[in-house]
Amino acid sequence: MNEWEKYFIDIARVVSTRGTCSRLKVGAVIVRDRNILCTGYNGSIRGSPHCLDEGCFISDNHCVRTVHAETNAILQAAKNGVDIKDAHCYVTHSPCINCLKHLLNAGVCTITWDQLYGRHPYDILLTLGVNVIKYKENSIMIRWSA
Repeated sequence: MNEWEKYFIDIARVVSTRGTCSRLKVGAVIVRDRNILCTGYNGSIRGSPHCLDEGCFISDNHCVRTVHAETNAILQAAKNGVDIKDAHCYVTHSPCINCLKHLLNAGVCTITWDQLYGRHPYDILLTLGVNVIKYKENSIMIRWSA
């Protein structure tokens, strides 16, 4: 991992400390040209109770009380009118398939994560035409050109 990639993964780790789900705290940073465009962490819908306050709401072995970090970063960009096309997302844990689809559909072309979380949907990524690149022992980078 080069110094810039380490820098942005480290920032994603700091962002994750704001997470409000007791099961896992995740942070995401969306970057273009070494400039941070937006960040996100996993937490409840604005104004609603958080897992740390009232516990997780589990459905199908997932906490559905929270909005995922990657989606929150995309929503922050949209709220502030920030274009994330051709950006790079650094995230502390591998995105779920829905977050992957959200990132790719929002125009993010590269995603790097530091830790694998759960089963990764490589088969689905390949059918979408996404290049999956082994990045280091516990990190994967994917590249996408829409």
